[in-house]
Amino acid sequence: MANHRYDAEYPPDEYEMDGVDDGMDEEFHGGDVAGSDSDVDEYGYSNNKIPDTSASQARKGRDIQGIPWDRLSITREKYRQTRLEQYKNYENIPNSGDGSGKDCKATEKDASYYEFRRNSRSVKSTILHFQLRNLVWATSKHDVYLMSHSSVVHWSSLTCGKREVLNVSGHVAPSEKHPGSLLEGFTQTQVSTLAVKDNLLVAGGFQGELICKHLDRRGISFCSRTTYDDNAITNAVEIYVTPSGAVHFTASNNDSGVRDFDMEKYQLSKHFRFPWPVNHTSLSPDGKLLTIVGDNPEGMLVDSRSGKTVTSLHGHLDYSFASAWHPNGVTFATGNQDKTCRVWDVRNLSKSVAVLRGNLGAIRSIRFTSDGQYMAIAEPADFVHIYDVRSEYGKEQEIDFFGEISGISFSPDTESLFIGVWDRTYGSLLEYGRKETTSLTKQEDSEKGF
Repeated sequence: MANHRYDAEYPPDEYEMDGVDDGMDEEFHGGDVAGSDSDVDEYGYSNNKIPDTSASQARKGRDIQGIPWDRLSITREKYRQTRLEQYKNYENIPNSGDGSGKDCKATEKDASYYEFRRNSRSVKSTILHFQLRNLVWATSKHDVYLMSHSSVVHWSSLTCGKREVLNVSGHVAPSEKHPGSLLEGFTQTQVSTLAVKDNLLVAGGFQGELICKHLDRRGISFCSRTTYDDNAITNAVEIYVTPSGAVHFTASNNDSGVRDFDMEKYQLSKHFRFPWPVNHTSLSPDGKLLTIVGDNPEGMLVDSRSGKTVTSLHGHLDYSFASAWHPNGVTFATGNQDKTCRVWDVRNLSKSVAVLRGNLGAIRSIRFTSDGQYMAIAEPADFVHIYDVRSEYGKEQEIDFFGEISGISFSPDTESLFIGVWDRTYGSLLEYGRKETTSLTKQEDSEKGF
């Protein structure tokens, strides 16, 4: 993984939504950069000039992000085309995106599984590392946690209110004493990745920091530094529950290590090392297999108890930063900088069963609904794709907007989908709701095991 990081305030020029022409730049971003986010609230990033957009307003024709296209010197369609032509996909292996298209599955893109509910402008998710996009997590259909500058913020879609859960701008230290915990804590942690499940929040940092907080307790429960290696960044964290009910999490690091922590004992339980930096890890539903992807086109499936390789995964052309298991434990997916998501079947891993291609760039986040009916994948910006698993990924809904994507998350009950959008003017949280399923569809799903 590259060691580049963003300024948390603004994306670099090639990722911003301006520069199409002078009129677009002036209208679209309010002219003066320093003034575009001038209405500062307690978190220092609110811009109240652009109101939220509700579902009823969107049905009446309002742009879901509140972009005033009728006042701009460019149409939405023209700007979309310009973005498609000019957006720079980051590649570690040159031309990987050009070479990955030959095996891609043709899909029908006119499906609609989740409908727009609201675009909330008062809460904005930010990104510190351009390759790491797992910074949005829903714990219910109304509750979502996200990184916003130096704070982890809780947002309620019921009350449209936010509250700060964790602030890492200053000194952070554990209020509980556990063996192995760094009681001195950390100062000015830069959060690279985040995970929230039930009442546990784990934040990973650029220097290998891990900060664990129980949402139903005051203070920090546990602090640890995974490594003092110069290449220490925590790339991903996954929280899971063992068959016995114990809460664990895995941390994937740039020092080529994957570490498993037992949160009942607050102890490191396993440490596996691999030949290259690990960017993402996901555990199979039965807890027996780990998907390992990182700074190598080939991913790996390994035994979760021993760390020994079961098989290599061949097909991607660049480095991978995302993975996820289907709830059935038979299929899983990987996302790569070659602009593709590959779906694999553990019963035949000689090749992937589906190759799904993005529009702009790398596939940086993958999520399945808990019932297994849908899989969502996020590109670095502008597009989230929702695939119908029942159609063997042949049908999809394409959610189209403008801005960098900080993360995506289905709620555990599958009713909501949240998308973090990072842009200096139009940064926000998009919320979508699952559409009603007909009785016939429910019967078909039951027959297929969904």
